[in-house]
Order: sequence, then C-alpha cells, then structure tokens
Amino acid sequence: MPMRREYPSRPWVGIGVVVWQGDEVLLIRRGKPPRQGQWGLPGGAQQLGETMFDAAAREVLEETGLAVAPYDVITAVDGISRDETGTIQFHYTLVEVAAECRSGQPVAADDADDACWVVLSEVETLVEWPETLRVIMLSAEQRRARRTAG
Repeated sequence: MPMRREYPSRPWVGIGVVVWQGDEVLLIRRGKPPRQGQWGLPGGAQQLGETMFDAAAREVLEETGLAVAPYDVITAVDGISRDETGTIQFHYTLVEVAAECRSGQPVAADDADDACWVVLSEVETLVEWPETLRVIMLSAEQRRARRTAG
C-alpha cells in the first residue's frame, strides 16, 4: 500500500532545487499544497532508487522543461505543515540542491502553475516561506565563495 503524502505516517524525502542561470534564480509558483499559489523552488519527492541529483534534474525537467546540472547539496530543511486542528498534514525532509541551467526558458508544467527567472534582489519580494528565502540566499553565498576560491 503506497504511503500518502497528505497526513503521512512518516516523513517524505523531498528535493528542492536552486537553479541558477547567470545571476538569476529559477522560481516556480506552486500548483499544489503545501504552499499552493506561492513562489518557491522546483522540486518534489525522491523516488526509490533515485539519487538526490537525479531526482533534482527530473523534478526541474518535469516542472519547467529545463535541463539542469545539479552540483552541490546546499542544506536540509524540515517542511512540516499542520492543519487547523494542529494535526500534521504534510511532513517533508527537504534536501536542497544547487544546479546550473544548461539552456532554455522555463515553461510551467506538472506541479508548477508558473515559472520564471528572477534576479536575486527580487527574490525577497516574491518568496513568502522564510526557509525558501534562506536556502536561496545560502546558495548565493556558496556560489560567491566557490567563484572566489576557484
């Protein structure tokens, strides 16, 4: 019997992807709960037998049509959402991965209602969940450090 994502019996492993193209980051408008209608990162549940980087590339392709090259784990985030009674409705352990876009323009599909490239200075005006904002900024810092060291 497959485990349900809503009101699960244990956490799901999810992959979030911070996709970079030059100095822009990819955002998607979520088409499903949790955080439906909010701007965030492409991603989704990791499948059995799939590496984190394979899951990251698959999810970005499914949601935006973009081919990406994942290259680093940024951090991990607890995504726990409760309903109005306080019962856990969604529980994800989210592994956040950085990736570079190989080419192309995003087209929303699958779980995404919209997708676009955004300069870093505009991210704060669009992203509502503080953890997503923190992850994007952490990825930006890691990219700067990597460029400086390289």
